[in-house]
Amino acid sequence: MGRYLVRRLIQAVFVLIVISAITFFLFWATPANPALLICGRNCNAETVAQVNATYGFDQPLVVQYGHYMQGLVSPGGRTIGSEGNERNCPWPCFGESYQNGIPVWNSIKDAFPSTLWLALGAAVLWLLAGVLLGLIAALRKGRFIDKLSVGLALFGVSFPTIVFGYLLLFLFIVKLKWIPFPDTANAALFTVGPVKWLQFYILPWITLALVFAALYTRITRANMIDTMNEDYIRTARAKGLNERTVVFKHGLRSALTPIVTIFGLDVGGLLGGAVITEQIFSITGLGKFSIDSVLSNDLPAIMGVVLFAAIFVVLANIVVDVLYAVIDPRVRLS
Repeated sequence: MGRYLVRRLIQAVFVLIVISAITFFLFWATPANPALLICGRNCNAETVAQVNATYGFDQPLVVQYGHYMQGLVSPGGRTIGSEGNERNCPWPCFGESYQNGIPVWNSIKDAFPSTLWLALGAAVLWLLAGVLLGLIAALRKGRFIDKLSVGLALFGVSFPTIVFGYLLLFLFIVKLKWIPFPDTANAALFTVGPVKWLQFYILPWITLALVFAALYTRITRANMIDTMNEDYIRTARAKGLNERTVVFKHGLRSALTPIVTIFGLDVGGLLGGAVITEQIFSITGLGKFSIDSVLSNDLPAIMGVVLFAAIFVVLANIVVDVLYAVIDPRVRLS
């Protein structure tokens, strides 16, 4: 297992380098002139030349990419600016925003806690609800509870997240006024108190968990039905094991293997920002930060969020591979 983890970590580093290169050259291949984006509308040829020299835009792309990677891997970060106007961009340096000159990493750090709480809270909800409904539906195949669970899953998959989010917002915040409007600038911290903190996040959690819970219900149901028909399940029953042991120890553990796969990828992807949910509830997370960066053509900010999200997806893959061996003994034997 130790050699396997080392090999996977090396592969992860290689994947992240490839992603950073593709992202860098893809964004810099756009027709937008970064110097014009920085100096704004009142630009002239002299100002553009000065901006190009300050940020190194007049250098070959390969050299610029080398400087970019230096800021990401070097503990000291990298130096930005021309001679006489140099400043240090501390590690990890994703560059400076074109809009306000603030290091991109600082903006990501400020936005990430809100996204983290949103993703983790929603993940707990959809995992518990999806696996529980799928398990019940599989064990009661063909009965009313099975049909009800499948119907709820179809409803959740087909119902647009943006519509469901605005319905919850209108009903519980605007109409009934049971919950205050989310203010995650403070809610990301526990200083507001657990009750108020929970009020800030409960509706975004439910909104984000709806579609995922529906998907997990269908997958869990299908996997459990297939697993309970396996030979080793019949053997376990023939040995006299009680039904609870057969279902949870032998059946559910095997059926959870694909659930772990998609769960890791879903959570890893959401840690890069839940765009729609954050926009609905005005959560100042990475999703909203990404949208604002795209609308303002802030290339360093966009690149920073893309690479930051990719790191979580790659790490999620490694964690999923390790959990396989914990859940399914057949993986350890192989």
